[in-house]
Amino acid sequence: MPIYYKIGPMSKGLVIIPTYNEKENIEAIIRAVLDQNLGLHILVVDDSSPDGTGRIVQDLMGLFPNYVYLLTRQKKEGLGRAYIAGFKWGLEREYTHLIEMDADFSHRPIDLVQHVQSWGAFDFVIGSRYVKGGETVNWGLLRKVISRGGSLYSRIILGYPINDWTGGFNSWRRDVLQKINLDSVTSNGYSFQIELKYKASRHNFKVKEVPIVFEDRRVGKSKMSMKIVIEAFYKVWQIRWS
Repeated sequence: MPIYYKIGPMSKGLVIIPTYNEKENIEAIIRAVLDQNLGLHILVVDDSSPDGTGRIVQDLMGLFPNYVYLLTRQKKEGLGRAYIAGFKWGLEREYTHLIEMDADFSHRPIDLVQHVQSWGAFDFVIGSRYVKGGETVNWGLLRKVISRGGSLYSRIILGYPINDWTGGFNSWRRDVLQKINLDSVTSNGYSFQIELKYKASRHNFKVKEVPIVFEDRRVGKSKMSMKIVIEAFYKVWQIRWS
């Protein structure tokens, strides 16, 4: 078992990983996060996956006590609701920072280091595909256009100079989430990320975008859909005038 330490001895970080049918990925991603030796804890928020994802996490809880936790929800309610449940769980337990992360390795565990290193000077950190050094791998042209266009569209309408509005590899200081008021967040799909960033920016919290390499999932089926994309585009206007 690796020796765990923390970058920034006063930080206590929680990686939140929402899952639904991620049995092919979940053990590998948990081990990879722990192998970064950052002292981070992991909370898997599982929507009662019928493929047994939750049971795998329970086994890992025995192997990594006090580092791996499971929050099981009774039904699938969407990405945003899963993250809010995870945020509330972490806030109740005095974590100083909460990190959003996918289970499918599209968010590389090695990029967690940049998040943790930025916590001392910034209130929230965005793992950005659209700053120098960031990129996407194994994406088709249409998906690139939708993602880039969505971020540019959000930047123009919402008026804050963030390059990657739609990305989901983000970390938040606890007081940012408390100030946002999680119960006021209405988005649930990928517009959830836009709404969080907008609310944090409106409260003048300091943001840093760190470059990440976003690779399409290794195994399993993508949960991206045209419905999610369309929701994000019209939801931006609701967020702007909320």
